[in-house]
Amino acid sequence: MVLFFLKFEFKILKTIIMTVTKKQTSKPNTKSKSRFRKINDWLHLWLGLISGAVVLVVCVTACIWAFNEEITELFDAKSQVEVQDKPVITPSEITAIAKTKFPNKKVSSAIYKQGRTINVDVGDWEDKERYVLKLNPYDGKIVATETHYKDEFVFFNWILKGHRFLWLPWKIGRPIVNYATLTFVIILITGLVWWYPKKWNKSTRDKSFKIKWKANWKRINIDLHNVLGFYSLVFLASIALTGMVWGIDWYSKGLYWTTTGGETLTEWTEKQSDSLQKGKHFTVDKAMDICWNKVVKENPKAGGFYYSYPDTADAKATIYMMAYPKRGQFYNANFYYFDQHTAKHIIGNGLEDKKFNEVGFGGKLRKINYDLHVGTILGFPGKVLAFCASLIGASLPVTGFIIWYNRKWGNKKKKTEKKSWRKQIKSILNTKELLQE
Repeated sequence: MVLFFLKFEFKILKTIIMTVTKKQTSKPNTKSKSRFRKINDWLHLWLGLISGAVVLVVCVTACIWAFNEEITELFDAKSQVEVQDKPVITPSEITAIAKTKFPNKKVSSAIYKQGRTINVDVGDWEDKERYVLKLNPYDGKIVATETHYKDEFVFFNWILKGHRFLWLPWKIGRPIVNYATLTFVIILITGLVWWYPKKWNKSTRDKSFKIKWKANWKRINIDLHNVLGFYSLVFLASIALTGMVWGIDWYSKGLYWTTTGGETLTEWTEKQSDSLQKGKHFTVDKAMDICWNKVVKENPKAGGFYYSYPDTADAKATIYMMAYPKRGQFYNANFYYFDQHTAKHIIGNGLEDKKFNEVGFGGKLRKINYDLHVGTILGFPGKVLAFCASLIGASLPVTGFIIWYNRKWGNKKKKTEKKSWRKQIKSILNTKELLQE
């Protein structure tokens, strides 16, 4: 009987000690948190819950878009052309070839990349049908002809729409994406504060920098959120901050003003040809060739060119050409506008009118904005980094929600366990009383 009572007394004592120690250890943790940390953690949690769905969509579409060029070219083997040490066909020759195929359609633009065909757009975007001629850049032979329709579904265009405005009307979806991105930057900062341990020792280093794969799934989920979030923070912040340049006007102007030491960002102004010179100098074909030769001469080793033909119905329309030195990179691309009547180079005062080496730090930062955003500033490895960072960015709202859900509703199970402990104590006490009687 003595052993029986000792056994029950030990169980009661153990239960009381466990309850008291839990209360004692839990109280200091709440008191030890400063007001700043409480506000920081509250912001991180609720901003994450509010913007999580948008961040998930934007990051997933970014992952898919990252290799759109490589995937498109992979399934377009007929566009591959062996590079030759020969001049490529001129814009006027392209027009003549296109006219033989589509005499009643106008040529709108052409794009050429080394090792690929020249893709020539024939027709207007408003047309029900428009065409793309793929020409051999050296002999002008038509390699393939593609027909496109006004409302056709193009997968990567659909992905881009989701990335930029969530497939909603532009005026609704665009601000949502922009300010969700701004919110995401705040979440990254508050997440870093939350992640930073109060004391650095072996235990905190392991929790901060390593994923404990042998732990239970809840622990692994927390590590995936904290550890991967830390490692990808710089890349995600870079992608988010560069993305806001196109969407939030005050941020774009403020960033340029800050990085240039107080300069105001010059608004882009549309260039115009001198309509009074119409019919006095060159035909459009002749002017295109003159301009083309100028651009090629200034960029003899360019990796690609893009140029648009002027609308002959508009006497003020200009010839636009772009040369980018390396395939897949745009930060040091050179932009040109020419008068369609005189072939005169029209030079403006905007940032796009200046070459990369002609601008200061702030101008260079603005010019590399797109390449930073998509990772091409580092070439193909940069695209891989952007893809991995976006993939982690897509996982953070999911893992974060699971952490919150487990802490919010996972404690219910613990409460029921505590209640069962209380029932056991009552039953033990009742049994003891009966035995004493």
